[in-house]
Amino acid sequence: MTILLATIPASLILGGLGLAAFLWSLKRGQYRDLEGDAARILFQDDDRPRADPPQPPAQTPAQTPAQPRD
Repeated sequence: MTILLATIPASLILGGLGLAAFLWSLKRGQYRDLEGDAARILFQDDDRPRADPPQPPAQTPAQTPAQPRD
């Protein structure tokens, strides 16, 4: 029963800290444009062309695998 004397105030303090953090983020505008942020990640903002993927090195005749003979 004495453990309740420690856990109840600790839970109230942690809950109050969580509520204070939520209200602080609400005041700072963290939840203003949820739909815009969700859609913005799907579109690329820059107009630069993408780099070509790296090409494999060219093989010389000595490096090519042998063809099976019939």
